[in-house]
Amino acid sequence: MEKNNRPLYAHLSMFLACAIWGLMSPIGKDAMTHGLDGIVMVSFRVAGGALLFWLSSFFLPKEHVTTRDKFIFAGAALFGLVCNQCCFTIGLSITSPVNASIVTTSMPIFAMLLSFLILHEPITWKKAGGVAIGCCGAVTLILTSLSAADAKVGDIRGDLLVLGAQFSYALFLSLFNKFIKKYSIFTVNKWMFLWATIIVWPFTGLHVVQTDWAAVNAKTWMETAYVVVFGTFIGYILIVNAQKVLRPTVVAIYNYVQPLVAVIVSLAMGIGAVKWSQGLAVLLVFAGVWMVTKSKSRRDMLEEEIKAIPVD
Repeated sequence: MEKNNRPLYAHLSMFLACAIWGLMSPIGKDAMTHGLDGIVMVSFRVAGGALLFWLSSFFLPKEHVTTRDKFIFAGAALFGLVCNQCCFTIGLSITSPVNASIVTTSMPIFAMLLSFLILHEPITWKKAGGVAIGCCGAVTLILTSLSAADAKVGDIRGDLLVLGAQFSYALFLSLFNKFIKKYSIFTVNKWMFLWATIIVWPFTGLHVVQTDWAAVNAKTWMETAYVVVFGTFIGYILIVNAQKVLRPTVVAIYNYVQPLVAVIVSLAMGIGAVKWSQGLAVLLVFAGVWMVTKSKSRRDMLEEEIKAIPVD
């Protein structure tokens, strides 16, 4: 790939990843209402991801991973995949795909808070204001779900689980972001998905076996294949490829693609509904995330201080 074309490919990768995940919410929701449930779906996601990444790695240059790092990948998998995917997938099975996609945009806010606590990044007034506005949006969405009589509008249990998924992934980024940059996309994912499968399946395997597979139709299998192949395997390759080139602020802006795609597809499929309060929640969350991502990091402030020092 030519160096001049890398930003273009990175932007395309980021857009495609978010569009794929935006589609995954309504498609995965439909699959989990026609024969499968959240536990089966998340079991397929981690096992399918492990299988696809390990098979792919056999056709790529071998990368040595130390024994110590193999075990560190277990911790990364716990927060980056197990807690994240379990909370999101099971939450999606309970709430509406519209709400689930809106909640996913809150991740930069959690990332900012955890960066302050773990990495000692400064919190500016703009960041604090962004968190406050974003929280108002999340509260509005949760209150809408709490008073909803129709599952198409949302369910507070699912909303909170999806919110927990964003917190888990933000914690993963804060704790393991530097570590995972040591290795290639396929090495990182094959070890993380392997560990996720080892952690998840002892608890879910019996439930998977006892599922009434005769009730699962061809459409549900195709939707599940989309979640595993595109929403998991292709999506993770695209997002990591984009993150190697684009600034975090640019990556965060692309989060807005997910709810737009999810809302349009959910309404078209008849499995989602939009109320004015959800529209207000979207505006508040988007505004909060925008303020957080546009504020300055500790590195930015340090660079400004260095530039301000007079040169003799």
